[in-house]
Amino acid sequence: MTESAFERLDDVVHQRTRLGVLTILAEVKSASFTYLRDELDLSDGNLSRHLRVLEDGGLVSITKSFKGRTPLTTVKRSEEHTSELQSRPHISYAVFCLKKK
Repeated sequence: MTESAFERLDDVVHQRTRLGVLTILAEVKSASFTYLRDELDLSDGNLSRHLRVLEDGGLVSITKSFKGRTPLTTVKRSEEHTSELQSRPHISYAVFCLKKK
């Protein structure tokens, strides 16, 4: 028996917030935690949890550093998965919609 399209959905990617993060990262190589939080209108804790799932799935890497005395968290898309993500039609469409905002 063949899998339906619904069964082939990747839970890591196809959750709305994580898809939003990946959509933004499909356009830029990296983004700050605060930029993602503000763009997606999320709480710090909510975004942290979703980023952890994406990091565990190998889709993003997270770097923590300081800019002066201010903590800076940067989220970068995984180079390994970049072409795969950009080839997914729903992410391309989501990027198109984001650009029209």
